[in-house]
Amino acid sequence: MPTSEHTPTPRIAVIGAGPGGLTCARVLQRYGIAVTVHDQEAGPHVRNQGGTLDLHEDNGQIALREAGLLDEFLRLARPEGQEMRLLAPTGASRFHHTPAEGELFKPEIDRSQLRDLLLNSLEPGTVRWGRTLRSVEGPAAGPRRLHFADGSVVEADLVIGADGAWSKVRRALSDAVPRYTGVSFLEARFDDVDVRHPEIAALVGQGSAAATDGDRGLFAQRNSGGHVRVYIVQRVPADWIAAAGLTGTDTDGIRALLLNRYAHWSPSLRRLLTDNDGPYVDRPLHALPVPHTWEHNPTVTLLGDAAHLMPPLGVGVNLALLDACELALALVGNDTVGDALLAYETSMLPRSARMQHLLDNGAEGLLSTELPDFAREVAATGSPA
Repeated sequence: MPTSEHTPTPRIAVIGAGPGGLTCARVLQRYGIAVTVHDQEAGPHVRNQGGTLDLHEDNGQIALREAGLLDEFLRLARPEGQEMRLLAPTGASRFHHTPAEGELFKPEIDRSQLRDLLLNSLEPGTVRWGRTLRSVEGPAAGPRRLHFADGSVVEADLVIGADGAWSKVRRALSDAVPRYTGVSFLEARFDDVDVRHPEIAALVGQGSAAATDGDRGLFAQRNSGGHVRVYIVQRVPADWIAAAGLTGTDTDGIRALLLNRYAHWSPSLRRLLTDNDGPYVDRPLHALPVPHTWEHNPTVTLLGDAAHLMPPLGVGVNLALLDACELALALVGNDTVGDALLAYETSMLPRSARMQHLLDNGAEGLLSTELPDFAREVAATGSPA
């Protein structure tokens, strides 16, 4: 962002050290723009970051190229993770895609590896850990005051909400809150699968395997380091575990309930319900209203899930990275923060609205027995479009 002795450098605060927030900070710093990232976690490795992500050539990888990190990403990524298997509840194969040599359209990378890649690219001290945001105060024209749970207050000329589904920054722009989609994930973890769970390793292969019957589904995905994560997909009330008289730590009780619900599925697939290492993790799926927009504000904006939370259908992190890149470049290329935000939102909001409309009720699609468009294209032509 051009500055002079008469125009002080704006104080930019990013809330959230996820992929989107860190990518925005990285691109800004490459252009010499100072930025601080605040995150509620106590440190970068205090919790497991979750499963694996596929970054697409036409959005996520574009952002990493602008961040100067694409080559390093490709060294870490797993192209073999693009393998996809679709199964019937009987265990019979319905579709199998094996990536061609050199195929890099959407290679996989663990969330923790992507986060470390981004963190290590930032200037020391960029991320302030243990900063739980309570509210964004101050006039719309700025400066804004960030109130944190530890009692501290930080002033900023621009607040970027990269703080996910339950964004506190979003409250400064919109009354929208995520709604439950009616579909829930229950996550199960498998460790050292090639040795301890060879049948599951063979079932999943190097990428992912999925099966549905219209009302319930299973999605298994290989991570690095010999791990597999399985997502048990059900159309249930958000409080389905409590409604059954169970708690999230009652692994045996939940397992018995699942075995009853998947009683007609093949034994090979039922292993994905029963052989997991450690407890299940309940992950009800939420989405923002469609479309989610707000009136332009010259000192606050959003990116990623904070702006356009959608069902997990492979686009979320890619849109977050693209948002982050475009926002940073808008700040670089415009004379004022307000002009930059207007340019960014003029592009981002229509794009996210189109995707929100496309994926509206997409959580239900996770249970469909129809082959997805990608699989039908391969079946018809022998290769993806």
